[in-house]
Amino acid sequence: MKYQYEDIAIHYEVIGEGRPVVMLHGLGCDMELMRACMEPVFSKRPGYQRIYVDLPGMGRSGTVLSYASADRILEVLTGFIDQVVPGKFLIMGESYGGYLARGILSNDIEKVDGLMLLCPVIVPGREGRVLPPKNAEFHDRQFLDTLDTTEREQFCDYAVLADEDIYRRYKTEVAVELSQESEAFIYQLKDHYRFSFDVDEKIRTGRFERPALFVCGRQDICVGYEDALKLVKDYPRGTFALVDVAGHNLQLEQPKLLEALVENWLLRVEKYI
Repeated sequence: MKYQYEDIAIHYEVIGEGRPVVMLHGLGCDMELMRACMEPVFSKRPGYQRIYVDLPGMGRSGTVLSYASADRILEVLTGFIDQVVPGKFLIMGESYGGYLARGILSNDIEKVDGLMLLCPVIVPGREGRVLPPKNAEFHDRQFLDTLDTTEREQFCDYAVLADEDIYRRYKTEVAVELSQESEAFIYQLKDHYRFSFDVDEKIRTGRFERPALFVCGRQDICVGYEDALKLVKDYPRGTFALVDVAGHNLQLEQPKLLEALVENWLLRVEKYI
């Protein structure tokens, strides 16, 4: 499906019926990342309409360079939600999608019934993040030796658990091939990666008091976890899970635990708002 915002087309897909859930993936990926790790949960819980979005410049969405900034992507996503989701909704975001999800929340706190963030970007500039040491690696060296050097290095860059099964999911869900247009879009976006406002201060002022879930990897050397834990007081209905033996691709390394945490979040949304 396509949503047209001025001169950029946004690709999205809808699965199921019921309470809307907007799904936002991270930088340089596409909607398959979220769909692959969340459909196992929602397939067992009817009553939710899952709305998977390819972010501008990624997947099958348009790559108009004038939208390669956090503020402009937020503008597009806000217009999309106003058009496609007329009432209240839940929002889920992974990595940079977690940063954008907080931007959406900050714009209209009353419309969001629940927030779930997976390995979210908290501090948009890498130089300002508190990052942990990569103090645990459990790699199948025999399998890794079957990959060429580039494949092995790219896979192991963030991997805590590395074996054939996880690599297969990594190749289909995370390491998508980007067109030249998408690469140019992401390259420019990195220079305009942060909002022009303090998104967390805006949420703090607006007071979000609905169920929230933050899931972070203990060995996530991309976005870290300490910056997320600093937000505990901003989410009085929040669960903050710090998962050992998990890096930035936590959904591949600890899928069952992630599913249980998301199910608990949905239960809280259903019964306690």
